[in-house]
Amino acid sequence: MSKASSQGSDPVQNSEPAQHVAPESGSARGRLSRRGLFGAIGAGAALAGAGAVVGRVTAPEHTHAAADIVEFRGEHQSGIVTPTQDRLHFVSFDVVTESRDRLVAMLREWTEVAERMTKGEETYPGAAVDGPQYAPPKDTGEALGLAPSQLTLTIGFGPSLFGTADNDRFDIYARKPAALVDLPHFPGQILNPAISGGDIAIQACSNDPQVAVHAVRNLARIGTGIVAVKWSQLGFGRTSSTSTDQVTARNLMGFKDGTNNLKAEDPSAVSEFVWVDPADDQDWLAGGSFLVTRRIRMLIESWDRTTLNEQERVIGRFKGNGAPFGGSEEFDQVDLQSAGPHGPMIDHRAHIRLASAESLGGVKLLRRGYNFTDGSDGFGHLDAGLFFIAYCRNPQTQFVPMQLQLARSDLLNEYIQHTSSAVFAVPPGLRDGQYWGSTLFGAAGSPPA
Repeated sequence: MSKASSQGSDPVQNSEPAQHVAPESGSARGRLSRRGLFGAIGAGAALAGAGAVVGRVTAPEHTHAAADIVEFRGEHQSGIVTPTQDRLHFVSFDVVTESRDRLVAMLREWTEVAERMTKGEETYPGAAVDGPQYAPPKDTGEALGLAPSQLTLTIGFGPSLFGTADNDRFDIYARKPAALVDLPHFPGQILNPAISGGDIAIQACSNDPQVAVHAVRNLARIGTGIVAVKWSQLGFGRTSSTSTDQVTARNLMGFKDGTNNLKAEDPSAVSEFVWVDPADDQDWLAGGSFLVTRRIRMLIESWDRTTLNEQERVIGRFKGNGAPFGGSEEFDQVDLQSAGPHGPMIDHRAHIRLASAESLGGVKLLRRGYNFTDGSDGFGHLDAGLFFIAYCRNPQTQFVPMQLQLARSDLLNEYIQHTSSAVFAVPPGLRDGQYWGSTLFGAAGSPPA
């Protein structure tokens, strides 16, 4: 699977661990905690019953612990090499306006609001409860009183945003990176166009699902009339570790996933495989990356009826401790050369062999995928699996060769199905005064010189 449950997939990782900063004082003014809100409602009901007039009740100002906050600005966007949080809300938008100015204005507002939300603040001060009584609130309010829980918001631009030579709707076609093209058709995939592609992607990660959903919900609200949600995906239980401080998580097949993923503490590897170099192509993307997503449904019922020794043969690792065949511990070197009593110790078509850097000329990716369950398919089968997310310096030379090899030969293909695909160019991080897309659209909304 596209590195899907790649127990031995060798994704790439971070440059430096995420830094945390405390929010500005006074930033939480006018916010009710959930407990305070319910208390106010209860008190209000009692007073109303006595014929009293109930006024607005607000909680005192508060700040969030520095450990709850991931710095929004920096050399690279957060949410890439940041230690992977537990929850995901990913959304892909189509741009529905033809106005470049409106699009840029929205990106500016998105940036301002996103930075506030990553600090645990409302979209605007007092927006949820202190605004005009006869107008919709500018903050939907479900994150009031919640810590940001290491919320990160990461933006990417899809191939379709750049238009074509004949329809350069936002005057950016000449700045489209050569590597930013839709992924090719891979053997065996059955993609649903309705949940693939898109003009703009937002990846919201947090350790609190309500915080991640709140962030996406409010960005979508702000974008009304300029963008429209094309598709979205909720995820839980990270399937990759992006820091040496994190233990390896398990996917829904029960195996440890992404054991050989690159870590934030290996900046040289991250620089080589994740960050776009100024000499690679478009200078506006230098310091950025490319984002690949694949929704990989696991055929859970078939997998659950498969014997343990066959499951382990398919993966090439022991299910219990994650050790590769021939090893005794999870992080033991994968031995692709030794033979067992019935052939190669690790099957020629085992997932970890085909996904390994050794089988791909050294190619690596930085993975940060998530489990998902989306109910049933109407036939009594779980619609569940892996929402694969990977960051790389060039998807055409890194992801495509890997997925081609997996699609052609992986034993895991009997138990998985790719249903969604997308690729996005992820711009670099922001300096003070910059907005999401400023290196592409320019500081004033016009192309940079």
